[in-house]
Amino acid sequence: MENYKPVRFSETVLTELMIPAYANFGGKIHGGTLLSLMDKVAYVCAAKHAGNYCVTASIDTVNFLAPVEVGELVSLMASINYVGNTSVVVGIRVISENVKTNAVKHTNTCYFTMVAKDDNNLPVQVPGLILENREQVRRFIEAKSRIDIRRQYRKDLNDVNIPEKDEQCRLLLVGERCQIVENEFSSTS
Repeated sequence: MENYKPVRFSETVLTELMIPAYANFGGKIHGGTLLSLMDKVAYVCAAKHAGNYCVTASIDTVNFLAPVEVGELVSLMASINYVGNTSVVVGIRVISENVKTNAVKHTNTCYFTMVAKDDNNLPVQVPGLILENREQVRRFIEAKSRIDIRRQYRKDLNDVNIPEKDEQCRLLLVGERCQIVENEFSSTS
């Protein structure tokens, strides 16, 4: 019988104080700092579910909804939203809390696809997922839909053809915010 684990088995929360060293030039917490924390919590959640080392395969739809301030507590809540054969999709919700005012805001949402690896660094099958409520079912279906959309997007992008004639290229760029350097453009045609 195949191994299955409930979503709650690997749910993970990581909380960290945002310090001045994390700030960007605008005085807000740098997006890269938040991405690094998201990657950490995604790894922990995925590794707990898989029972193996996991690597980040892709990051889908990182939404920065509100800035994070120095001095706030940031909590990253991760759960397995979807399982494939050797991969899992980890949904992450990020909130920040002002410890003085107790104001809480939803700052980020994102989805990490993580691939489980064995001791030889080869992909290994992950346990199936037990869905225990309607919210978990919704998340699973949405994650599957995002995967299908991403596959179709890659196919559509691969099917894009750049016209061979200069005039056709110019027509495609009418109204766009670009300029063609004539001597370079014509020499490549």
